[in-house]
Amino acid sequence: MPYAGELAALTTAFCWVGSTLFFEAAGRRVGSLSLNLTRLLSASLYLALYGLVTHGSAFPVNAPGPAWTWLGLSGLVGFTFGDMCLFRAYLVVGPRLSTLLMALAPPIAALLGWLVLGEALTPGNLAGMAVTLVGVGWVVLEGHDGPERLPPGHRLKGVLLGVGGALGQGGGLVLSKLGMGDLNAFEATQIRALAGAAGFALVYVALGWWPRFFQSLKDVRALGLSSAGAFFGPFLGVSLSLYSIQHAHVGVAATIMALVPVLILPAVIFLHHERVSWRAALGALVAFAGVAMLFA
Repeated sequence: MPYAGELAALTTAFCWVGSTLFFEAAGRRVGSLSLNLTRLLSASLYLALYGLVTHGSAFPVNAPGPAWTWLGLSGLVGFTFGDMCLFRAYLVVGPRLSTLLMALAPPIAALLGWLVLGEALTPGNLAGMAVTLVGVGWVVLEGHDGPERLPPGHRLKGVLLGVGGALGQGGGLVLSKLGMGDLNAFEATQIRALAGAAGFALVYVALGWWPRFFQSLKDVRALGLSSAGAFFGPFLGVSLSLYSIQHAHVGVAATIMALVPVLILPAVIFLHHERVSWRAALGALVAFAGVAMLFA
């Protein structure tokens, strides 16, 4: 199908809007570190059920060794390292600057895709990516009262964490494409999720976090929210993201996925009754114009 990868990336962005809303609500109840593991465990369960129904096997036992290696590394880089950096950045410098720094993920993915995979982008691709990211950055920056006032060292720490999150996301996508080959996207996602969950388990051991994690499991509402977010995020959204990079350049797919701050605007208007300025709406139109250029 024409533009199969680009359409999958756009659907991924819509899925991540849903997962963001659920994870935000769950994270307020149990904290982001506990949430990271519960969402990956929930996603692994969904993926096991999917494999059992569609292929008769709960685990991708027929996946070749190199796929397990590269996808496992992708899970550690993307889920464990990238998400830990991103969620920590939210706490250090706030969601606005953290989200803006995550706009570095598409150019990082494009650069690594060129260096590692030999994916050369056309001038039209580069122009569309640039316009899209300008629109996304415009939306993220709009509607906030000035820069966040933080001590220089505190701000630098947050910026480094945000860049780490972008490196994790961009690098994770490239490693996924390097390892998955023709493997089913859901099977590839399951390998990534299992590796990411194992990574967080080791982090919990290092931080002595297991008692807090088990305490968080007593919050039934948070578990429900986390499970719903896991369905739209690590299960469906991430699987579609891997499908998208199988059928499109990594940098292009990552740019379309970066539309989440734009696509979430209607949700925050209707659910949280937030006001969105006309300038933010204009930034959203710029972002969509950039995506249209990628489909041209």
